[in-house]
Amino acid sequence: MNVKDFYPVFLQASGVTIDSRKVKDKNLFFAFSGETFNAAEKADEAVESGALAVIVEDQKYADQEKNIFFVPSVLVFMQELAVYHRDQLKIPFIGLTGSNGKTTTKELISKVLAENFNVQFTFGNLNNHIGVPLTILSIKDSHEIAVIEMGANHQKEIEFLCKIAKPNIGYITNFGKAHLEGFGGVEGVIKGKSELYDYLKTHNQTILVNQNDKIQIEKTVDYNNKITFGTHDSDYSFSPLSKDNFVGISYRQTEIISNLTGRYNYDNISAAVSLGLHFGIDILKIKQAIENYMPSNMRSQIQKKDGKTLVLDTYNANPSSMHASLENFKNFKGSKLIIIGDMLELGEESAAEHRNILDFAKTCGFDQVITVGPNFKNINPEFAFSGTAELAAYLQENPVSQDNILLKASRGIALEKIIDFI
Repeated sequence: MNVKDFYPVFLQASGVTIDSRKVKDKNLFFAFSGETFNAAEKADEAVESGALAVIVEDQKYADQEKNIFFVPSVLVFMQELAVYHRDQLKIPFIGLTGSNGKTTTKELISKVLAENFNVQFTFGNLNNHIGVPLTILSIKDSHEIAVIEMGANHQKEIEFLCKIAKPNIGYITNFGKAHLEGFGGVEGVIKGKSELYDYLKTHNQTILVNQNDKIQIEKTVDYNNKITFGTHDSDYSFSPLSKDNFVGISYRQTEIISNLTGRYNYDNISAAVSLGLHFGIDILKIKQAIENYMPSNMRSQIQKKDGKTLVLDTYNANPSSMHASLENFKNFKGSKLIIIGDMLELGEESAAEHRNILDFAKTCGFDQVITVGPNFKNINPEFAFSGTAELAAYLQENPVSQDNILLKASRGIALEKIIDFI
């Protein structure tokens, strides 16, 4: 079976899923298999649950009378189907990547564009070789713009995702110390993320450039098809604002204050506002979209609890984002406790980068520094805990007294588990 022949079946589907437990009426179910599971075993069950069609890579489960189709690779077939579907769509695709801030920026852009358009965008952070095709396959005729987040931890991944998403406009949030192990250092990060620029330039598509970022300027200096923001010489010029630990921007006579903390979010907000203006959305509608956006994904999220202010930034961490979070948090008024967890996927740079962060934290004047995870514990035996369970037990016996608490760590640490103990 080839993608072109299957496409009419796909167009009849109500949606797509890779989870047999979430099959709904007329869904298309991609039955992946792995070392310890074979979702093809759930093919009949999916049909009984209402699946319009099931794609399997195990011949013995195929049954064309039930619309259970065999393909050599479910993943490859899904990706090829996404490419074919993308080629039929005539709407703008905005692609974004970067070391930090991808998901927040994607959310902000989507909220702004939704003021005037029916927008489809990446679910959560499903931004890899599976998530990007799933997002594209969820786009219907009624959608008018797509916003696709693309993540990577190795060279050539962004290049591959661009071939699937084929963005018309692209934005790189920044180039930071993330996934150093996979990329092979900071220069590898820059090269890997710049694969988005390479695609856009090759296909004469539009690049959104933050002119406060020297690397972005350098990488796009000889390219003319771009939208710029940041400086007074930009297409869109903004001034940073802050109020009660929340950040925003001013554009001409309009002030916009978000529900996000951290100066690093100035650029994320500016990117969203720039694209809103580019697509002709009134600045007052843009203001409404930004100010109504409430972070709920443990990214730059402020939460009040028993009279204390918690800054939750526990979804991800790397040396660049950790440094920025600490720099921002030291300006909070009142007593301050930081609880920081290990930064993962740093390879040979891990020990040095954890030491750098700990040394910086000690210069910020925090009332207390607590670390979680073996990497930090190796260099900081004082107030250091191996994991969240050990820290939770400590906090039960030693209640937090500080006014402000920052929680920042890589996803694998699951630092949010200790919120109930603060």
